[in-house]
Amino acid sequence: MSMVNLQGYKVSKIEFVNQLENGAKISLGNKYSYNVQYAKDANMARGEFDIEVHDKDNPNQFKIRVIMVGIFSYLEGSKKEEIHAETFKTLFPYAKALVTTVTANCGINPIIIPNIDIDNQQIYRFDKNPEQ
Repeated sequence: MSMVNLQGYKVSKIEFVNQLENGAKISLGNKYSYNVQYAKDANMARGEFDIEVHDKDNPNQFKIRVIMVGIFSYLEGSKKEEIHAETFKTLFPYAKALVTTVTANCGINPIIIPNIDIDNQQIYRFDKNPEQ
């Protein structure tokens, strides 16, 4: 059995801007963030993936941004770092496919986001003090 199970997801934001002239050369840049919030009394988590692909030289003329939220259940006793990585790996393909589909359906070459190796990324935790 998997440590995490995707219960469902939704796209809360899609922003697409393409004001470049036909045939314009662009240099793509990527930004992304992923955060997980945990339910207090249940083994449930909410992961939010925010990804943006833009023209490095003209980000206001070409960009696509997607914010996707996934709801997950996880096994009792799982470590937060492992839940974070596993929920990311589960939600990422949906965000990647959405960016590719939107761009392909807008009459431009489809943008394919490169894979992200979350296992080799430093995960920073900022747990709140329960007294705060």
